[in-house]
Amino acid sequence: MEKRVKWYVGLSYFVFWFMVLGLCGTASMVFHCPPVVMRILSNICAWAPTSVLLIGFKYFCPDRSIADFYKKAFGGKISIVTLIVAAIITLGATIITVFILSLIQGNAFAEYWNLGSYPFWASFLFSITTGPTGEESGWRGYLRPYLNAKYSFFSASVIQGVIWAFWHTILWFVDSDYMGIQMIPYVLSNVIVMTGLCFIMNFFMEKNDNLIYGIVIHFCFNFLYCFLQVDIWFYVVLSAIYIVIIALICWKKNVMSKE
Repeated sequence: MEKRVKWYVGLSYFVFWFMVLGLCGTASMVFHCPPVVMRILSNICAWAPTSVLLIGFKYFCPDRSIADFYKKAFGGKISIVTLIVAAIITLGATIITVFILSLIQGNAFAEYWNLGSYPFWASFLFSITTGPTGEESGWRGYLRPYLNAKYSFFSASVIQGVIWAFWHTILWFVDSDYMGIQMIPYVLSNVIVMTGLCFIMNFFMEKNDNLIYGIVIHFCFNFLYCFLQVDIWFYVVLSAIYIVIIALICWKKNVMSKE
């Protein structure tokens, strides 16, 4: 991995963790800010990868302008059909997980959902202005093309997924309800699911190289979490679902390569 790419990843980690601990930590522990303010601040923190990229753009992309970068990032063809399919796969993985969990635990499907603390429009706005728009310029716009050019589809997706997952490490400890032994399946699920999302993004963006795919897939994954009420077993089942998705994508890629 090139030095400038390593610097990008390292700085994205550092800035995000510093913002979470410094900005959100101070707001919560010192000023005791209400939940809506904390949610806004967490959304601001999610823009760390894009902020690092844009502030250090001349170093990270010495041969391009910011305008050229975004022109290329959003320049690929968009197929409404494939965009809908990508969204359905992402939404479907979560919905199927809840359905399976309801069967295993003997609860009604509806018991796992709640309208949440905010109006629907606010949940939508919070979801779209966090990771989908805050992270994707960096992870999919900058890092993904580099990894895809250097490694195979499988390796690039795994590396990207692991980098993306462990960027969230600080949140596993300060923004989750799981402790002790439950942290093991929770952390493993984060790594597996985020890697699976990278497989989905890479698969659809391979022929339709447009950042809108990453944004939509990321949004579809995040949005349902505004309404979920689940325990640790949700993440166990979700991990299994994403392992199946990764296997199916690899099988499809293998079939396509033989055609």
